[in-house]
This record gives sequence, structure tokens and C-alpha cells, in this order.
Amino acid sequence: MGNLAWRIEGETVRAVSPEQALGWLPPESPLEMPRQSLGKDAPTAPARLATTPDNIAARRRWLALATLTMTVLVSIAPFILYARRGFEPLEVLAFAVFLCLVIPLSCWFSSAVAGFRVMITGREQDDLAFAPHPETPTTRTALLMPLCNEDAAAACGRLAAIDISLARLGASEAFDVIILSDSNAASAPAEEAAFQSLRAMAHGRVFYRRRTVNEERKAGNIAEWVQRFGGAYDFMIVLDADSTLAGETTLRLVDAMERNPGVGLIQTTPTIVGAQTLFARVSQFSVKMYGRVAAAGLAWWSGSESSYWGHNAIVRTKAFAACARLPILPGQKPFGGDILSHDVVEAALLRRAGWAVHVTAALDGSCEETPPTILEFIRREQRWCQGNLQHLGLIRAPGLHPISRLQLAMGAVAYLASPLWLSALTIGMLLQLRHKADWISFWDFLHPSFSPFMLGTLISGVLLIGPKLMGGWLVLSRRGERRAFGGGKAVLRSMAAEFALSALLAPILMLANTQAVIQNLRGRDVGWRPQQRAADGIARAEARTVMQPQLLLGWAFAGCLLVRPDLGVCFAPIVLPLLFSAQIARWTSRLGAGEAFARRGLLAVRDTEGSALPVVGHAKPLPADPAPVLRAAEA
Repeated sequence: MGNLAWRIEGETVRAVSPEQALGWLPPESPLEMPRQSLGKDAPTAPARLATTPDNIAARRRWLALATLTMTVLVSIAPFILYARRGFEPLEVLAFAVFLCLVIPLSCWFSSAVAGFRVMITGREQDDLAFAPHPETPTTRTALLMPLCNEDAAAACGRLAAIDISLARLGASEAFDVIILSDSNAASAPAEEAAFQSLRAMAHGRVFYRRRTVNEERKAGNIAEWVQRFGGAYDFMIVLDADSTLAGETTLRLVDAMERNPGVGLIQTTPTIVGAQTLFARVSQFSVKMYGRVAAAGLAWWSGSESSYWGHNAIVRTKAFAACARLPILPGQKPFGGDILSHDVVEAALLRRAGWAVHVTAALDGSCEETPPTILEFIRREQRWCQGNLQHLGLIRAPGLHPISRLQLAMGAVAYLASPLWLSALTIGMLLQLRHKADWISFWDFLHPSFSPFMLGTLISGVLLIGPKLMGGWLVLSRRGERRAFGGGKAVLRSMAAEFALSALLAPILMLANTQAVIQNLRGRDVGWRPQQRAADGIARAEARTVMQPQLLLGWAFAGCLLVRPDLGVCFAPIVLPLLFSAQIARWTSRLGAGEAFARRGLLAVRDTEGSALPVVGHAKPLPADPAPVLRAAEA
């Protein structure tokens, strides 16, 4: 597009952008959006808000007590083991690393227990009730989809599904669909063609804007739109290029914001759709089966101080403009400069200014996609790792609510857990290498005197797989969901397959995240590149190159087992996936492997009867001629 065009308005000739001249953009409605301060002059978050649950303090005390109890129970066995002959320096280090791992694990498990209780008793709407059938909104809402060199036809296909869903409910007039592009010039023609196709078939208004300077990435993209056009909209629903929302879900979000004027943001819990490769199917099944329990637990104890995941959420536009523009951090990347993982910080700033932020597990019809291969997943994790470690410098920022600080810390801990796990494995191996192979005393753990060790092992297993078992129990207890997963036997078989595949992938991802942490500590900026959302296989050479660190670590542990072969049973679940990491990466990236599992009824996910998901779960890329899509949708 060119730089400027001219529009005659009465007797005035005004310079406008080419997009406005073509009607690609709505009239400008500016909002001031000042950068926020993280200094001593920052406002202090109020203690309570209108939507803060009455018993929130008791909920948080329970979470703290449950976390402490589980941590103590799991720690008894290693403490007795190391204390028998007095703590040696390496044993002190091992126990310290163990505690650093167990404390967050105990917290996440306890949160899942709370979420399971909320879901099993049907109380997920206690704190923020959603109307089952809201009326058409009287407010204006913008559906924002930022793009950056994505598959524009696929993205606009998802927007078309949302538009059709809203049209079926007679609500199209209350929403504008707006594509916010940060793509380069090479991607622009495809985006403009997809936009024109979407615009021709849409029931509501559709707009398109492309920035030529990508400042502050997605956060800057949203901020630029808010400053130019945000004044015309009461709310904005932020989407990703792989996001879809059912019309029913969209209306319920808007209705909740209208009824709760003190709420600044409501984050839905997206499920994964469109998975085809085996790796993607594992992620899809895990999120669908277990995700609600985790989200319900987070919503239960975080209350009005919850989090934001950057997409599939509704935001009060004027509140966001007034208090959520991100500061530029001092210093160089990766810890200085633009805030990479903007969403959690924006939620903290909203809460600091007195706006409630909620997560809900009560709504279905919120969908996203997942990387199709482990290599794409690792690349995304590297970016997220950098963003979450950057938050460590913000935890002590003045004025933030304590729960906002906790969530900033938890995001960083999620990635620091990988180097801690690797450290625990390495220290444990070093401790064992000081002794000779012992094929007899292993069975002493069956003796009654070793009951603390058995109890510790049992509780550790519960912490790791307990949330998954709770998610499975929830599905099995509900007839419609049980049928959607293919019946009770299919649920159990799929859970067993997910356990096995997740165990294979865990050591590989452990080392990948450890590498990402090390890269950040060394000052390396991972940058931002477009995500590949479809794939069928990985080249052998690429898999070997990317997985070379995993292979080297696997051989290092295997060499240690030559000295202590009696530890083979304990270390096999770690060593074998590392040694075969390239083969595992290639196998799980294939469409054929995913289809083979689906044919056997494994990891298969269908929509629950009565769910809003079928409306948006199968969005297709827009063709050059949208007429057939429109006719099929209206039929």
C-alpha cells in the first residue's frame, strides 16, 4: 500500500491512510495510552475488589497449608537417607535442589485438587456467573487477530467461523472483526487477498491494518490499535492466529463484562483442536482431559488477581488503555528492552490499577491449535522461556498485588524446573558413583523399616500423575464427556498412551528448556519467528542436529551406568528417550503416526454433545472464491 491518500469531507480535504480510503479501517477514535511506571511513583493495588470471593483468604491459606504438607511428606525419605551418616556437602546440595523441585510441584498438585473439587461439584461458576443464554449486546466489541507472517487463509478461515457463529445468534452487528498485521511486504498480498475474501462473505464488518514497523511485537500491535481506534469499542477480544471462539462463548463473555463493571479482563481456558500429528494429538488429549482441572484450581485461589495468556480473552478497552501499556525495561536483551511475555504483566498492571482479572473454566467453545512437532514446540518454548525469565526482574515492582507477584514467579519457575531436574539427576548419579554396584540392597526397600521411602515414592508419584488422574475421573464421571472420548475403556487406554508418550517426551523437553535457560543467562536473545502450524514429518538431518545435545547427555548417563549397572532400572526412563530423541522427534511428527493412534481409538477427542465447540472446531482456510464456503455454512 502507498503512504497517504486524500479524503474530501465537506469543504475539507484530509490526509488519510490508503486503508481508510478503501474502507479497510473504521474511523479513528483515539484513546490515550500512557506507558506505565514500575518505579516508586507507581500506584498500589487495592486489597479487595467487587468480584473478589468472600472466602479468598481461606482458600489461599488452604493452598499454602496443603503445599507445605505435601512438601514435608515427600521430603521425609530423602532427609532420613542423607541424615543417616550426617549430611555431606553434595547431599546438602541434593536435598536443596530436591526441595526447590518439590515445593512448586506440591503447589500445582494442591491447586489441581482444589480445581477437581470445584469441577466435580459443578461450582466452576460460583465466583463469576455466566448467563446461559445472554441477549444481544448493546455494547461494541472488537475481535482482534494480530498476524505476523502467518498463513492468512487459515487465519481468516477461523475468523469466518466466528463470524458465522455470531450471525446464527443474530449478534453480528455488535462485533467488528479486525486483522492487525505485523507481517513483512512478502506476506502482505496473501493477507490482503484473504481479507478481501473474508470481507466478501462476512455478515459483520471486517477491517484490516498492516504496520510497516513492528515495534514491541504483539503488545505494540495491540497498543497501536488501541491508541488509534480503541475509543469506539467497549471491549476487545484478543485472538491469536490459531484461535477460534464460539458465538455463544463470545456473547457470554461480553454479558459478564457488562454485568461486572469492575472487571478488566476475563481469560477463557482454550482447548486444542485440529491436531493431526502424534505429537499434537498428545497435547490435544492432555489439554482436553486435564486442562480444566488446572484452570479451575487457578481460578479458585487466584480470584480477581488471576492471569492473562494473551489470547482468547476479553478486555475492557478503556481500562487497558489507562493502565496496561508496558514499560521498556532498562538494559539489553534478553532481560532488558521490550517485555516479551506481555500478557502476565498486563494482567498485573490491570490489577494494580484496581481492575479485576479472572480466569474461568466454566466456558467451552474457546479453541486454539498447538505446534505439530516437538521441534516447533521447543522453538516456541525458547521464546516463552525468555519472556518468563524476564519477569524475575519485575516481581518486586512497586504496587503489584502479592498474587500478581506470585504468578510472575510461577511462570519463571515452570522453566527453571528443567535445569533443577537435570541438576537433581546429575547430583544423584554423582552420589551413587562413589559406591560400588549393589544388586542386593535394592530389594531392602521392601522391608517394613523402609516404609518412609515407600511412602515418599508413592507421594511423589501422586504429585506427578495425580492431576491427570483427577482429570480422567472427571471425564469418566460425566456420561456425555465419556462418550465424546469413545467410552470408558477408550478413556483408560488413551490415558495410558498419554502417560507413556509424555514420559518419552519429558527428558527431551527437560534438556531443551535447560538449554533455553542457559542461553538466556548467557545473554542470548532468541528473537521472534513465525510459527509453523502444519507439518508431516521432520527431516532426519534436522532431527539429528537439534537433538544432538539430548543424544550426548544420554550417552553421558549411559557411560555412568557402565560403572553402576544396578541403577539401570532407575535411569532407563531418562536415558532411553535421550538416546532415541531424534527417532522419537521424527516419529511423533508424522501424520501417519497420529492417524494410526486415532484408528485404534487412542488419543481421539470428539466434541461433547451440546458443546459450542463444533461451531468453531473445524474452521477451514478460505479459498479464493468464498461463495461455496458461505453456502455450506448457511446450510
